[in-house]
Amino acid sequence: MLNHKSVLITGGTGSFGKKFVETILKNYPEVKRIVVFSRDELKQFEMAQNYPHHLYPQLRFFIGDVRDLPRLKKACQGIDVIIHAAALKQVPTAEYNPDECIKTNIGGAQHVIDSALETGVKIVVALSTDKAAAPINLYGATKLCSDKLFIAANNVKGSRDIRFSVVRYGNVMGSRGSVIPFFMNKRKEGVIPITHKEMTRFNISLEEGVAMVMYAIKNALGGEIFVPKIPSYNIETLAKAIAPQATLDYVGIRPGEKLHEEMITESDSYNTIEFDRYYAILPSGVDVEKYLKHYHAKMIPPGFKYNSGANTEWETVESLREKIKKYVDPNFTAE
Repeated sequence: MLNHKSVLITGGTGSFGKKFVETILKNYPEVKRIVVFSRDELKQFEMAQNYPHHLYPQLRFFIGDVRDLPRLKKACQGIDVIIHAAALKQVPTAEYNPDECIKTNIGGAQHVIDSALETGVKIVVALSTDKAAAPINLYGATKLCSDKLFIAANNVKGSRDIRFSVVRYGNVMGSRGSVIPFFMNKRKEGVIPITHKEMTRFNISLEEGVAMVMYAIKNALGGEIFVPKIPSYNIETLAKAIAPQATLDYVGIRPGEKLHEEMITESDSYNTIEFDRYYAILPSGVDVEKYLKHYHAKMIPPGFKYNSGANTEWETVESLREKIKKYVDPNFTAE
């Protein structure tokens, strides 16, 4: 699928980007070129140490920001596939610095679209978040705008052979700034801060997120927002899995946080299909039968909602410990 192709990953030095590069090099040894595009020179330097040029000549590192359209266009020359993972993601940071979040998450998304349309790119897959469904914080609102831009880009491609799609998923286990590393660090103090005893979140591993993007690259017709069928966890269950001896300190829900996350809203249900491991939210006005046939899918019932608090699949203390050991820290033991 990616052999003899050139791939660009925006935000390529983040948790997703590093795992995605690792996966491409492992599974597609004849990939023509992988461009890691990001603005952090230190992370690029550190990543490059793991991939010396004489062993991985197909891997390139471009310093740049998705806000900088000319630089992004230059990086997209000769690229076949773009994975757009660059974003400002921290909810409190976005609330305090809304203009910066908008410039990167919305303006940057449009720059990726414009660059792809002007440089002959064939496939664009943008990463989204559960916070983009019925958003209540600025980060989620900017990602909803980003999703809309990428889906609408299919309307203006003209005769170009290009497809834009989006993948939307929940909390990634062990990603930078996420709750699992935070709890693992806090357990040293013997106290775990809990926002609300009923709070729930969707749970996905980096490997599953990468597999989902690969699925979109191979299968997307264009215009889909792919949503995975994944388990939820209760925040107290996660705390007990990581630090069973620690005291739980209930600190209250932070500004911009939901008690439960959604990935498919009731309004989305009228345009959503279901198949295998995924759902796909389709844009209005498309030939739904075409998508149903392509994915061997079925329509979901009207009024369906995919909510982390009403999920049918749940993580337990034991399953979380197993996954933390497998995906986050092989030396992990509960304390």
